Amino acid sequence: MAAMLQTLVVGLGRAGRGLHLPALARARSLAGRRPVFAPRPVLCFDPLGRPDPPPPGTQPVASLRAAADTAEAADTVVHLCTPPGTRIRLLEELAGLGYRRILVEKPLAADERELEAVVALRRRFDLHLAVVAQWLTSALTHRLRAAVREGRLHGLSPHGDGAPVPPPELGGLRSVSVVQRKPRFVRSLTSRAHPTVFDVELPHSVGVALALAGGARVASASWSDMALGNVEVPRLGQAGLVLQHDSGAATEIFSDLTAPTRERRITLEFERGTLVGHYPCSEDDDTSQLRAATEDGSLHLVFHDDALADFVLGAYEHFAGLRRPPVEDAFGLQVRAVRLLSAAKAMCAERAAAGPGSPVRAGERIRHADPA
Repeated sequence: MAAMLQTLVVGLGRAGRGLHLPALARARSLAGRRPVFAPRPVLCFDPLGRPDPPPPGTQPVASLRAAADTAEAADTVVHLCTPPGTRIRLLEELAGLGYRRILVEKPLAADERELEAVVALRRRFDLHLAVVAQWLTSALTHRLRAAVREGRLHGLSPHGDGAPVPPPELGGLRSVSVVQRKPRFVRSLTSRAHPTVFDVELPHSVGVALALAGGARVASASWSDMALGNVEVPRLGQAGLVLQHDSGAATEIFSDLTAPTRERRITLEFERGTLVGHYPCSEDDDTSQLRAATEDGSLHLVFHDDALADFVLGAYEHFAGLRRPPVEDAFGLQVRAVRLLSAAKAMCAERAAAGPGSPVRAGERIRHADPA
């Protein structure tokens, strides 16, 4: 019989309280009778000691040691929801207490130095680390990956007369374009948990770009400051990133944390058609949309896509030995994403140091193999 797993959420900020705990509740509902979640309250530990009351259905603990004394570490999945740049000490303490199954909120690391420390801890303690990168397990991403792999779009609804819809031919992938817009003024002004715009939305889109088009290098990168009245927040305005993939395709990503509206749009240009997908923009909705324009005509699909709950359930089922990982080589993808984003940040910092208009060399090619 598969193990029934206890949960420990470390960090009760936006990620822990606002995303992981609600997703856990939805994942428990999706699990049904599959024995993967232990029937006891979720343990919670906040390293910052916030005075907020504990969320419903949780049991606060005073320390990680107290959590290990409350429930067996070997039978617990840890949700590490603290910001990047603060995780190494907590990861090492968790590993020393016997925790091995750990979900890490994206991004995996803030820079190359933290990344190497995470990889070293993973290897030293044989940790089962999974990065919470739900765009990779999104139903929309699954459709896009299948379209790239097969050169056609499957999974379409039949005609009213019952005749199947022939899958439109797309051909090879030429380019990927991602636009991420959301207003993030209050959080940027009150918290520096994410030091740059590259740490907020781009870990999602870079991971998807690598999954779709393969290994890449940074061709160009830019960032800007956020301005609200006479207050400026450095490096948390807009970001631009261009990746050149080894496959010959190119990815262009634009992220705007000062936008008046929300949008998460991805466009794939193929030899004989275009796919435009829209990911859910917030926890208020769980639907994605996909439009296809090909030589055979156009299509519009709308479908359920609660990617975070699906990711959590898949991760627990994998940890319990019930299924394969939700995404093959997901950790390796996130390692490569961190390296690309680190190269982009270094490029932007070098440009800022050199002054406006100064040329900046392209980033180094990212290694393909999982270094861990």
